[in-house]
Amino acid sequence: MADGPGQLNSLFGVDLSPLRGSKQYRRLYVAGLFSMLGGQATYVATAFQLRQLTHSTLEVGALGLVELVPLLFFGLYGGVIADRWDRRRVIIASEAILMVATSLLVVNAFVRHPQVWAIFVLDAFIIAAGSIQTPSVSAMNQILVHHDQQRAASQLNVLRGTSMSIIGPALGGLLSVLVGPGWAYFLNVVTFVFSIGLFVTLEPIRSTADRSESQTALMREGVRYARTRPDVVGTYLVDLLAMTMAYPVVMLPFVAAHFHETYALSLLYCALPGGALLATLTLGWTHRVHRLGRGLVFAAAGWGIGIAVFGYASTLWLVFLGLAAAGGADAYSATFRQTIWNQSIPPSIRGRMGGLEMISYALGPMAGQFRAGAMAAWTTLRFSLTFGGVACTGSIAMVAAALPSLWRFDSRSDPHVAEVRELRRREAPPS
Repeated sequence: MADGPGQLNSLFGVDLSPLRGSKQYRRLYVAGLFSMLGGQATYVATAFQLRQLTHSTLEVGALGLVELVPLLFFGLYGGVIADRWDRRRVIIASEAILMVATSLLVVNAFVRHPQVWAIFVLDAFIIAAGSIQTPSVSAMNQILVHHDQQRAASQLNVLRGTSMSIIGPALGGLLSVLVGPGWAYFLNVVTFVFSIGLFVTLEPIRSTADRSESQTALMREGVRYARTRPDVVGTYLVDLLAMTMAYPVVMLPFVAAHFHETYALSLLYCALPGGALLATLTLGWTHRVHRLGRGLVFAAAGWGIGIAVFGYASTLWLVFLGLAAAGGADAYSATFRQTIWNQSIPPSIRGRMGGLEMISYALGPMAGQFRAGAMAAWTTLRFSLTFGGVACTGSIAMVAAALPSLWRFDSRSDPHVAEVRELRRREAPPS
């Protein structure tokens, strides 16, 4: 399937036609860039500050456990809101809450005795606001981009995410080490000024769900739809298991401490997104991949293998290469996953499914960082990371065997893709 007429409008093989074709999508895309930049800096700074204050792998890993409740509740609720209310207003309000919570992290960081409990509480507020916002952003991404350009848009989203995952952690880590985590939080506050400024210029997107129905009924409708799509549920399970079993990021400060090189932490934080960025810039070949389910399974299994190498290796360059290979596999996985979602899920229920998606790809890292921290505390850091990578690859193979509809998913013949294409054809996306 072609991804639109704009294949010549590319950068290093990445199709730029979605950005060229919609001013609204460009604004949403750039606003997300600023938001991700600051968010990644804050993510690194919170882990660094907790390690600085507690020196405990278990407490740093417990940050993911604290995020669990707001993620589950507000993720599902955010999906209902995305289909029921003006998505633009939801995004702006959530971004404002994120700005306030991050500003309070700045205050806590600059007091004489920063409080550990404040980091946990404010992080929970950040997760809640982000969980409400993400389904609306996902639904707007689908609406603002033509159906046949969804694969190109997925690649652009991966490119943005990987780029900001290099720049954000690098800035966050550098600021945290040199002048303190408070300045990394302050950088995030500044980025909110730009993201909110762009979000307010977006046009309102009307709701697609029946407002006469209760929120509980709308949520149940989303769950019922998910039960009819084992292939889509499979994409959630693959990502959830991959991150739960083999999420390494929260342990990077402890891995870096084993090496004498002063740049080890920054290098390791750049490895995953660096590998993902390299893979993203060579994603042109994926336009020929139509069996997206198989592509997703192989990519997720590759992530596990890369993490196993990272965990077992004892030299810095091999640790870096294992992480980089895992990052590249994750970029392919994200592209296949997002393309399946946006090409086969009807717009009327896209927000609610976006809530389930957000839970699947956000819950995994949270559970994964707790698993990694707890297992490292009970055994060794090396065993925790190596075992996680191997367990990831094995569990992905089990999902592929248990859900043949995921393994068989083909964008050329899937009836859901044809249905959504026809629905989108009737309504041109906002320019």
